[in-house]
Amino acid sequence: MTMLAYIFCVALPLFMVSGAEAVSDTMLIDDFSDERLVSALGTEWRGVSDRVMGGVSDVRVEHDVSDGQALIRLRGDVRLENNGGFVQAALDLNASGDVLDASAYRGLRIVVRGNGQQYSLHLRTPDATRPWQSYRAHFTAGARWQTIDLPFDAFAPHRLDSPLDTQRLKRLGLVAIGRAFSADLKVSSIRLYE
Repeated sequence: MTMLAYIFCVALPLFMVSGAEAVSDTMLIDDFSDERLVSALGTEWRGVSDRVMGGVSDVRVEHDVSDGQALIRLRGDVRLENNGGFVQAALDLNASGDVLDASAYRGLRIVVRGNGQQYSLHLRTPDATRPWQSYRAHFTAGARWQTIDLPFDAFAPHRLDSPLDTQRLKRLGLVAIGRAFSADLKVSSIRLYE
C-alpha cells in the first residue's frame, strides 16, 4: 500500500466525525480553543443557575488560560435559599437541536482542576422533560490537572425512571450542586472515549 493510499484508507477517517475532531479512539467535544466558548460541535456554552427556579446562586462561566492551557472556568456561590442550590456551565450537543449519538463510545473523558470540591457532570436526553431531571456522575477536582474518565454506566438517573440512552444525548452540564459552597472548576478538555 502506498503512503497516499494509507492516508486515505486509514488516517483520514479518524478526522471525519460529525464536524468534531476525532483522535484515535476519542471524539472531541471541546478543548476551549475558541475564546467565545463555541464548542468543537458548533454549540455555545452558557451559564445557568438556580435563579431560573427562584434561587439566589450566582454563576460565572468564562474562557480562561491557566498553565498555558485554554479552559472553561465555572465559578459561583452555590446557595440553598429559596430551594436553590446549583450553578452550571451547559452545552447543547447538536447545533440543530437534535440529539448526538454517542453509542459508539464508553463515556466522557474530562481534564480538570479545581478547589478540591466535588462537582457533577450531568447529561440530558429527550427523556428528561423536566428541568430537574438528568443523568449524573460525580468527580472531585483537585488543585492539580487530572484526567478523569466517567463511563456512561456511572451516570445515575436523577428523578427519571428510564436508563441513559447514549444514542440520544441532548445536553451536558458541568455542575456545582447540592450544598452551599464557592465553586471554582476549570476544565481544559471534554471528549467521548471508546
